[in-house]
Amino acid sequence: MESESGRREVPQAAPGAPRHWAADVVLSDGGTVHLRPLEPEDGPLLVALHSRMSERTRYLRYFGAYPRMPASDVRRFSTVDHDERVAFGALLGDDIVAVGRYDRLPGSASAEVAFVVEDDHQGRGLGSILLEHLAAAARERGLRGFEAEVLAENVQMVSVFREAGYLVRRELAEGVLHLEFTIDPTERSVAVVRAREQAAEARSVHNLLYPRSVAVIGASTDHAKIGHAVLTNLLAADFAGPVYPVNPEHRSVRGVRAYPSVVDIPDEVDLAVVAVPAARMDEVLDGCLAKGVKALVVISAGFGETGQDGLGAERRLVRAARAHGMRVVGPNALGVVNNDVGVRLNATLAPGLPRVGRVGFFCQSGALGTAILATAAGRGLGLSTFVSAGNRADVSGNDLLQYWQTDPGTDVVLLYLESFGNPRKFARLARRLGRTKPIVAVKSGRHSGPPALAATSVPVDETSVAALFEQSGVIRVETLAQLFDTALVLSNQPLPAGDRVAVVGNSTALGLLAADVALAEGLQLAGGPVDVGAAATPEQFAAAVRAAIGSPEVDALVAVFVPPIAVPGSAYARALREVVSEPPGGTRKPVVSTFLAVEGIPDELAVLGPDGSPGRGSVPSYPSPERAVAALARAARHARWRSAPQGEPRRQTGLETDRAAALVDAWRTQAGPEQATGAGPRSDAAPTTPVAAGSTTRPGPGIVTLSDSRVRELLGCYGIEVVPFTLVGSIAEALDAADELGFPVALKSADPRLRHRPDLVGVRLGLGGRSAVRAAYQSLRAVSPDSGVYVQRMAPAGVSCVIGLQDDPSFGTLLSFGLSGIASDLLGDLVYRAVPLTDVDVESVIREPKAAPLLTGYRGGEPSDLVALADLVSRVSALAEDVQSVRALSLEPVLSSASGAFVAGARIVLGPEPTSDLGPRRLR
Repeated sequence: MESESGRREVPQAAPGAPRHWAADVVLSDGGTVHLRPLEPEDGPLLVALHSRMSERTRYLRYFGAYPRMPASDVRRFSTVDHDERVAFGALLGDDIVAVGRYDRLPGSASAEVAFVVEDDHQGRGLGSILLEHLAAAARERGLRGFEAEVLAENVQMVSVFREAGYLVRRELAEGVLHLEFTIDPTERSVAVVRAREQAAEARSVHNLLYPRSVAVIGASTDHAKIGHAVLTNLLAADFAGPVYPVNPEHRSVRGVRAYPSVVDIPDEVDLAVVAVPAARMDEVLDGCLAKGVKALVVISAGFGETGQDGLGAERRLVRAARAHGMRVVGPNALGVVNNDVGVRLNATLAPGLPRVGRVGFFCQSGALGTAILATAAGRGLGLSTFVSAGNRADVSGNDLLQYWQTDPGTDVVLLYLESFGNPRKFARLARRLGRTKPIVAVKSGRHSGPPALAATSVPVDETSVAALFEQSGVIRVETLAQLFDTALVLSNQPLPAGDRVAVVGNSTALGLLAADVALAEGLQLAGGPVDVGAAATPEQFAAAVRAAIGSPEVDALVAVFVPPIAVPGSAYARALREVVSEPPGGTRKPVVSTFLAVEGIPDELAVLGPDGSPGRGSVPSYPSPERAVAALARAARHARWRSAPQGEPRRQTGLETDRAAALVDAWRTQAGPEQATGAGPRSDAAPTTPVAAGSTTRPGPGIVTLSDSRVRELLGCYGIEVVPFTLVGSIAEALDAADELGFPVALKSADPRLRHRPDLVGVRLGLGGRSAVRAAYQSLRAVSPDSGVYVQRMAPAGVSCVIGLQDDPSFGTLLSFGLSGIASDLLGDLVYRAVPLTDVDVESVIREPKAAPLLTGYRGGEPSDLVALADLVSRVSALAEDVQSVRALSLEPVLSSASGAFVAGARIVLGPEPTSDLGPRRLR
């Protein structure tokens, strides 16, 4: 199929193949290919692949010379049913460069797997990619294992199977290895995939930031055009490699020889910066594809931000670029910066850059990018790399997190985010990176995101964002000013070992103000503020600072200083810097200051690195004590998160996971259209749970609200018991149920609107006899004549709690915990954690609500059995992790007392399983 520009468009998934099987993937060298199921029309491409393979490659794949591919084999290899026989091709441009396939073995849950990679593309990780995607497809089709026959001398292919993370059984006979392994993901196989993903995506960003040559397509002689600005900035930064202007109308631009098109450039081009109108993009892209450009930075606007037509052009751009091995920054991007002294890359529209530093910055907003770079320069904050992704059609913040994970030149990561493209992956990457390098983020767009990012974003509510950042250790700030304040501490000073802060200064008022802010931020004061007096000399001031830093009771220092009239303030600043640079005992502790009313790193407080820029040990200065202490407090909280135990996955014993999965599958299959949308009369799928809490899950296709009996059965698989109850419809049934359950009992209206009113108009508790049950039944039917009544055995009195599961379709399942009651509801006193929970998560989740002291004996009350409560939270977490069809769950009330944790009501809603971050590697 030909596009209007004459380029063959990338074929989509073959008819009958699931659409999600097609994927763009990053290879080990940072290049990309398009992976998709084969189709009958691919026969000529398979023949061409075969013709390009060496005799050695054909021999290792087919156990013989196999010089040509007969027509019958062409049909057999290209025609598959996407079930018993599945085949994937890896396309680079218009060529298939690798093929992988499996064929189910008759009467078996296993399949024979094989693949071959063109000689020129071996060693790029294509074999591992094909194996991952074939295994995922096989699992979808109900297969459990793979088998393969490999020549013993084919060391490279054997290593693909051996290093995939599966437990491989091998048998050798007559020079042929027979390999067998199950394809269910294991802890090791997932770790292998994650490690390869990190290495490949980091390499693709490295290709972007370390080009050996740059072409500026649309370089202009007109000073008002962006093509002129980006070329000027590249030259002004003194880029280490050649820069090639591309302009068909001029022989040179800014004194540099220009070329009519990128294909006319005589040397290789690693990076192309594109600054031409969107309407010319197909023409430009054709040239870049023909030239073999590795990466594109598209400065041009006129794409997704303009509407559906622009969005279509944006998607075509990315799809074609990836299929030809390129990554794309943008479109509508400010550009990229690499301050490495060996690169000096400024491929942006920003004329000035910050100093060289060890801070990496990712920004989605091109409009803010210039201001961000100018602010960083003004504050003295040095950057290692900067990427402004614009519409973020391809390269995203997640790619940069992968790169910074192993970048030795970056110690701190800053993010300005307006949306999330893949929140689950972000959480995984941020949690891993945050253990070694602090991440500070501004997340805007709480109410609505920019239209340009809508196509590559998924909605995440504010509760999920907060939980995501908290669990991942991301330091969230509200403004760009706070972002830079925090970055100055993290990039120049060590993390504090604790929360104890000393305040030293020459002003009592400023010292008291700093102390008050420290206490408000949750820090501890190591003694009162030390005031050396307005007449103190620099030596006296330095002595007070030295004494504070040298104290074993101090973890950090705040220096508040008002310059005296008699002695220049610079003398005091130098004295402070010398003490901080050579602390008593040699142990460095973080220091922040309010010196000279300077914002950033004053020259007098700077410790210069090898390149002459402020480096580690420089003391940041802030205009006010409030900002200085707030920045230090964020660093202290991050240090506490990093040093806290990460915890281990907490799995209770006696969980019937297989039975639970079978039950849920059966119920979802049995649910008819009327039940599946949550509509219609009460039935076995209708909500009848005794104390069902409200759910945020909206009725929709595949949504099933479980009945009482099914709720109890599913919870029972995870060892969660509901206090016994019976639904009745008459006084006689109520009396019989009370006799059977045993007094005392509770009666509750089946109408949840009445049960959960704060005045308990729909609930009657502690009924000790038949007459009390009769009277309670009549009063409940008086306020709710059309609903049934629940009779339930009374649980031991305790603190009423609620445990819930909240579904965020983009981020995943969140577990919530809090104490029941109108005050907690009004104040939103709930704690959220992403599933699965570790043992540390479980302990913290029941202790963090503001009302949690009620569980531990507040004002003489009897403490609850927190071990039983933690056990219940763990079981709910395991249920959410194992049975992902559970889209909402509420246990309310859970009565927590010294006798244990008793579930008095439950509600469960099933729905389609969310997308997972555990599949084979793929780009968005």
